[in-house]
Amino acid sequence: MAKGRGSASWSAQAIVALMLVSVLVLQADYVQAATYTVGESNGWAFNAVGWPSGKHFKAGDVLVFNYNPRIHNVVAVDSGGYNNCKTPARARTYTSGKDRITLSKGQNFFICNFPGHCEAAMKIAVTAV
Repeated sequence: MAKGRGSASWSAQAIVALMLVSVLVLQADYVQAATYTVGESNGWAFNAVGWPSGKHFKAGDVLVFNYNPRIHNVVAVDSGGYNNCKTPARARTYTSGKDRITLSKGQNFFICNFPGHCEAAMKIAVTAV
């Protein structure tokens, strides 16, 4: 009889373990961050303003900005900086040409602050949920 009870106990443990693994696998897919290349094959360039349309971003997703650092940059700005194409004090400026920026929950704004570039729609606004 002890053998039967031990076997049932092992079966119950195996089922619980299998259920736990299943839940973890499902959760891993849910929390995995997505990576987006801004501008796709064109990279970070003029008229980027419409690029986020139709995309659904989550906090933790990563934006990849590919560009020539001799002629462009990426500046994380606030809404005022975005709307007025102005770089606020203490704004973070990226200059590698291959920048990876993790989105925060809420609104995220990015511009190129080389003269005239933001005004030529080299800016994006992204909302992450």
